[in-house]
Amino acid sequence: MHWIFKAYRSALHRHPVIVQAIQTGILVSAGDAISQVVVEKKNLKTANYKRTVQYFCVGAIYLGPVLTVWYKVLHKYVGAEGKWYGLKKVALDQLGFAPFGIAGFVISSCVFQGHTFQETKKKMIEVYPDILKANYKLWPAVQLINFYLMPLHYQVLYAQVVALFWNTYVCYKTKPDDV
Repeated sequence: MHWIFKAYRSALHRHPVIVQAIQTGILVSAGDAISQVVVEKKNLKTANYKRTVQYFCVGAIYLGPVLTVWYKVLHKYVGAEGKWYGLKKVALDQLGFAPFGIAGFVISSCVFQGHTFQETKKKMIEVYPDILKANYKLWPAVQLINFYLMPLHYQVLYAQVVALFWNTYVCYKTKPDDV
């Protein structure tokens, strides 16, 4: 088991965006699978695997790379020293990034699901306010722990492991209406 973690750590240091994109895709698609089976009460025969692949793409192509770059920007410009750096990062993350990151998630979900511009606009109006409110109930505390305790290279992984349950909620909220 140790060799797996060592290989992961090595790959993460050599190719951080690629590794974090793949792990985020896996965790977002796992959130969709949990949403389908646990929340929507589908079984393996009725589950929408195409939808799960679409959410993998949202995580791997959009969310993972964006979060990787965002955490590096926060680290570069806010740093990781002093007693207020974590609070500064949480404030920037929640006030500056979260509204746009969530919008990007909803929009990219709609794009991968083949929605038109009008359908995407409707979905944004329907789900965005609820997701943003839920975000503010969960993520400030999670990010405070993340920024104070997690090394930079593991911040996306930590956030995405916590986000497994968040992804279940967001995938359920952004699922296609006809499913």
